[in-house]
Amino acid sequence: MKKIVITGMGAVTPLGIGVDTYWKNIISGMSGIDTIKSFDPSELAVQIAGEVKNFNPCDYMPKDLIRKTDPFMQYAYISAEEAIKQSSLEIDPKRTGIVMGTAMSGIATIAFTQDALSGASHKKVGPRFIPKILGNIAAANIAIDHNIQGPSFTVSTACSSGGDAVNMACMCIESGKADVMFAVGAESVLCPLVIYSLANAKALSRRNDTPSSASRPFDITRDGFVIGEGGGALILETEEHALARGAKIYGEIKGCGNTDDAYHVTAPHPEGRGAIECMKQAIADAGVDASEIGYINAHGTATNKGDAVETFSIKKVFGDKMPYVSSTKGATGHMMGAGGITEIITCVKAIETGVIPPTINLNEVDPECAGIDFVANTAKKADIKYAMSNAFGFGGQNSCIIVGKY
Repeated sequence: MKKIVITGMGAVTPLGIGVDTYWKNIISGMSGIDTIKSFDPSELAVQIAGEVKNFNPCDYMPKDLIRKTDPFMQYAYISAEEAIKQSSLEIDPKRTGIVMGTAMSGIATIAFTQDALSGASHKKVGPRFIPKILGNIAAANIAIDHNIQGPSFTVSTACSSGGDAVNMACMCIESGKADVMFAVGAESVLCPLVIYSLANAKALSRRNDTPSSASRPFDITRDGFVIGEGGGALILETEEHALARGAKIYGEIKGCGNTDDAYHVTAPHPEGRGAIECMKQAIADAGVDASEIGYINAHGTATNKGDAVETFSIKKVFGDKMPYVSSTKGATGHMMGAGGITEIITCVKAIETGVIPPTINLNEVDPECAGIDFVANTAKKADIKYAMSNAFGFGGQNSCIIVGKY
């Protein structure tokens, strides 16, 4: 097995743009959730989200590209640019590839375009509509700008998309198809169409009057998740390739897991069947003992069933050797495909800095979730060597990535 290392990271989040800004704000306990500003939400039952704030794409990318891209593509592009810069990578076109993860691609552009078209003329539909909504075009824009000619895949496995992008990128390296892979995740689904559907399914928090405390993972008063948006990117390389070019190494991908509950399209298996197997699979792939995992960045969306089942699953896997666990979705909201990457970055930074980010808005742990230290509200110092990132999605999709200190 080839040792796969992380040499670059990039993040666009509701807590700020750039890995350093994101990390500073996440460990300080800041919330990135507020009333929606990108459109008027006043007639909606849910009016809050974790939006990327003060975002001007002109500050980060060419103007002609902005006109051709959906916001989720812009977040992917900008996070990839930061990761490339951090890695000081000189791209070998045929030995470099990219895997993009996104749950719903350009659904907001689809919804707003249809709204403009209704009762209007066909001229309301721009010629760039199709390439703006396709998931793979996010990867294509990055590949075109950087002449990346190697493996190119786009995965859409609901909320596991980002983690699965990392898994597939590792597979490409391990198979010898590439020396370097970009793993990118991005999402921007904020539109009335998506909000109505999730609100009618009773999946979303309705705490419109107190947005900063609306997302409450593992808390007894939690009432659903908050939609987030953003992007994340990792540069992954073989250790041999990274050392040969003198790259700074931020961490190592130790193990990956991917399973399906084979149970229900939205609800998790009540006994955590897929989640348990996914975590065990990643631990076995990493070649470590469960007791060596010092921190888990939980999926922790603040839904009643999801948080309870994940807690049960973690207890089954780790027993009395329980690591610290926190959900950063209390601060960012649920960033879907993007979260799988930014939460892996969170694990890398936790190992690097010796700081465990908090689960904000956790004031009273639900009895069904008791028995775990969720690092409530205030970050903790801890020397850890390995950390795990969980991402569980609709369709029973489960992803688990373990990163380690290099």
